[in-house]
Amino acid sequence: MELWGRRRGARLADAALLLLLAAGIGYVAWSAATTLRYNWNWSLIPGFLLRIDATGRPVPNLLLLGVFNTLRLAIWGMLGAAPIGLAVALMRLSGDRFLRLVGALYVELVRNTPALVLLFILYFFVSAQVTPLLGIDRAAATMGPVARAIVTIIASPPDLLVGFVSGAICLALFEGAFIAEVLRAGILSVERGQWEAGSSLGLSRWQVLRLVVVPQAVSRSLPPLGNQFIALVKESSIVSIVSIQDLTFMANEVAVSSGRVFEVWITTSVLYFIICFCLSLLFARAEARARRATR
Repeated sequence: MELWGRRRGARLADAALLLLLAAGIGYVAWSAATTLRYNWNWSLIPGFLLRIDATGRPVPNLLLLGVFNTLRLAIWGMLGAAPIGLAVALMRLSGDRFLRLVGALYVELVRNTPALVLLFILYFFVSAQVTPLLGIDRAAATMGPVARAIVTIIASPPDLLVGFVSGAICLALFEGAFIAEVLRAGILSVERGQWEAGSSLGLSRWQVLRLVVVPQAVSRSLPPLGNQFIALVKESSIVSIVSIQDLTFMANEVAVSSGRVFEVWITTSVLYFIICFCLSLLFARAEARARRATR
């Protein structure tokens, strides 16, 4: 009976909070409508999400294309940040003082520098020095039709590939510092007995780390790693400053060309929320499965 009363009280508290939130949103909307005297026009927004092509089929338009580009940037940025973060985490836990200093310098430099400033420095260096060495511009110019289609699906159109790769590398370098701290904490959380058990089996320190400690550390770090990926989706919006066509860049283009500033940016915020909320649900399910697997 007492438990039922607690649950009922929690539901009432949740309902009260939702009502307060709805009232707050309603007040903000009413205040904006009466103070700004803005002529709202939502009829243009669906056309910026979907358009009808020459065959009469609905295809993604600017805002949805921006959503896809944001997800691609976040995925490639995270794929690049994971090995960087693991390497830096191992450097920070190394017995070599020089490696520890290099790892700490990288982490502190990234964490204590504004993301926008770091983006400008990294982007122009990467686009001017790294991507030419990788030969991305030459590869993009010589791609066949099939390769162009594949690259467009997994990354970006070939004529925009240099900018996309440069942005993804910058995001990976930026996010790698935070991944390093997450993985370092995960490694330190593994009990000392795991190291001793691996050593008693005749495994070297590197084998114990690779086969025993790191898998457990990654499993324990799954919740904060999921949070970092969601944060990366939102932080990827800064690449719009260097004209990479993510959701924020597309929204700015649409807002300027249509004059529907509030409608476009409200829609953009809703799209970001949908992306991040769906990702949070996905990672919650992955965490639950990981917990069941370790029982």
